[in-house]
Formats: sequence, structure tokens, C-alpha cells
Amino acid sequence: MEEDRELIAKKKAILLTGGAVRVPPDFRPPFPLSRSTAGPGAGSSSIVLAFAGTRVKKAITTEAAEFSLVGAGPRYAVMHGGEVLVDGVEIMPTVAHAPEQAFFNLDTKCIYHCRFCTSPFLDHKITKGLDPDKVVAMILRAAERRDMKAVALTSAVVKDPQSTVDQLAYVVSKVREKLTHIPIGVEPYIDRPEQVDQLKRAGADEIKLNIETFDREIFEKVCGEQDLDQILGMIAYAVKVFGRGKVTSNIIVGMGESDGNVLEGVEKLASMGCIATLRPLRLNDINRGPMTEALGRLEPLTPERLLSLARQHRAILERHGLSSYTLHTMCHECGCCDIVPFRDL
Repeated sequence: MEEDRELIAKKKAILLTGGAVRVPPDFRPPFPLSRSTAGPGAGSSSIVLAFAGTRVKKAITTEAAEFSLVGAGPRYAVMHGGEVLVDGVEIMPTVAHAPEQAFFNLDTKCIYHCRFCTSPFLDHKITKGLDPDKVVAMILRAAERRDMKAVALTSAVVKDPQSTVDQLAYVVSKVREKLTHIPIGVEPYIDRPEQVDQLKRAGADEIKLNIETFDREIFEKVCGEQDLDQILGMIAYAVKVFGRGKVTSNIIVGMGESDGNVLEGVEKLASMGCIATLRPLRLNDINRGPMTEALGRLEPLTPERLLSLARQHRAILERHGLSSYTLHTMCHECGCCDIVPFRDL
């Protein structure tokens, strides 16, 4: 069984570190395509591929691509290098952005200019021009679906962190009034401890505060308008408010950092009671130029490296008495964009 799990994780890592999936021109998915406005696939049309107890969200294209989807459904195979990489693949519906979750991005315009982020460059038609009351209504409609298990909210910082937190807290409070038991996760940028308290009081169960990288030189080059030490301080405070195992933080892998630095970051977060999300970097036509300008040519992330880091990630969490199973919203629960410790390996 463990060998099978390792093999499945390896195939998932190949998909995560690879390019788009080619579909036939007449491809008709069984569910509406997902069009993300945040996260690694922001701006692209994607489908969720589920197989052997795991799932991956992949951008699709009708042009030549690294992977191809074959079959007439409801089960498919994914081809890679002329061979079957995975078979018995099902296409899974998303509630909003994620399978089994209503995951909404309140806004994509941002005062910060992180070089890897594509959200601020998306067309307004893609971002849908959502306002908080509209998001609340959409979440409550989604809650009528039998497959919705969680709510998650994020937003870019349009004016300042406080006004963004105010909007997030408003949506959380309105949803919590109607959906008293559903898990709610929030992914804000904050700059004051009181904002953590505000989101918790509003009804959030989990919080994600992203450091993005533990390499200070890279952080300065890609997120130079933010403060890494401030974010780490907010994470430490968030653990006090939300509890151990209810706080998480992205560490992007593939920006030129060393494995030692990634694991040092995982260790630092775990020592505070925060669970890292090791997020593979995705370069596209929007962010490739800014990232190359900031960091130079980047070596592609390999499946082997991603798997090795995931194994060590799990070992660190175990030493600190942490597990991804304490998280019921956002990325660890979704599992589409990362190798999730305990769940995948």
C-alpha cells in the first residue's frame, strides 16, 4: 500500500511540475470549467483531475502540450511522453474555484507588486467584479449543493490591509450567521494583530498568512514592499488566537531557494504551530518576465525535488505534533496544487 501511495504521489508530482493538459477541440467537460482569480492557475481555464484518492487542478488547452487527456468519459487517461501516466481519471466539479469548497477572491487589484502574482493583471471580466454582498449570496447559494464542505476567502489589498480585512470580516460574519457549522478559512494580508482578532470574532476557523519564501534575499526581490519579520510575527499571534494546526502559510518552491532554506522555513513555522504549504512555482506569460527580471533564469522544479521536500515536510510536522488533517479549508483540504503531507505522503 505504501509503495502504491509513493507511486501515486510521484505521478501527482509530475503533473504539478509540468505544463498544461491538451484536450480535443470538441472536448465537452461534464462540469463547467474553473476560471481562477487567485492561486497558481489564476487566469487560466482548468479542470480538476481525480485519481487514486488524490486530485490535481490543471490548465487545459487545445494546442500541443506536455500532457494530453484521452477517453470519452466518464473515466479518462492522462498521457505523458507517449505513455499513460495515470488512468481511471475522473473530472471532479468545483463548487467555486476548488472542489467541495466555495473559495472566493474578493478583489484582484493590489497595492503590492509581488513578482510571481498574476491576479492584478487579470481582465475585469474574469474577476467578475464581485462585491461583498454578492459573494455572500453566491456562498449561500452554493451551500445548497450537497458537495460543499467548506468556505474560503481571500483578497488582494486594494487600498490598505485594514479595509481588506474589514471586507473579509463582513463576508465571514454574514456567512456565519446563516451557516453556523461550516468551516470557514481566510487568507488575508494583515499588518496588525487586531486584524487577526477581528477575523476570528467574525467567525473564521482557520487563517492563512503567507510568507511566500523563507529566503530573505529572494523575499526582498519578489515581495520587497512587505516585511517578512512582520508576517512571521502575525503568524505567531494568529496561532495564539486560532490555535495550533489552524494556521498555515505558503512557501513557494522554485524561486532559486535551497532545500535547506525551505525546510528551515517549514521548521520555523512548525515551531510556532503553523503548517506550511509548499507551493510549486508556476510561470506563465504574465509573471515570467517580472520573475526573470527579479531573479534571473530559474531552474524548473522537478518532481523528485517536490517529493523529497514533501517527505521531509511531513517528518518536521510529526516532530512538532502537527498534521494537515487539522485543516478543513483552503489549500490543504483542497489538495489540488501541492503534495500535501499525510494526505498524499
